Amino acid sequence: MHVGIVMGSDSDLPVMKKAFAILDDFGVTYDVTIASAHRTPKKLADFVAAEETKGVGAFIAGAGMAAALPGVVASLTLKPVIGVPLSGAKLDGMDALFSIVQMPSGIPVATVAIDGTKNAAFLAVEIGAVSDKALYEKYKAYREKAAQEIYAKDEKLQASLGK
Repeated sequence: MHVGIVMGSDSDLPVMKKAFAILDDFGVTYDVTIASAHRTPKKLADFVAAEETKGVGAFIAGAGMAAALPGVVASLTLKPVIGVPLSGAKLDGMDALFSIVQMPSGIPVATVAIDGTKNAAFLAVEIGAVSDKALYEKYKAYREKAAQEIYAKDEKLQASLGK
């Protein structure tokens, strides 16, 4: 699977990097760019088109404030777009969250939590796992390991309580 990742500013990079680590762990390839829906629409359109030729399975678009970026990406592709509302600014990401979830009918953008880049990457992995058996098995093993960690933590808690 291949994912296209776009952010509106280099100031978004520290948060967006969290998605890179998840995708790396699952062996998912990705390209990353900085492009603005308002200031560099041609660059954004060119990036989406280039990703389409590479067989992109999904896009992750991180944006703050008016957060037009995920919606514009969705208008340029038929592939799933995952919007990440980014915090900052005066409303601490709530403005971006509301902008992303209020997409018009027919142009959906899946939306994760404010600064939820890890879940954006996991959602991209799930999308890819629909048609990629090896990715499905990796993700299944990850989920099973995560569940086992919770059982082990609870067992430790119960033992510390004498139960």
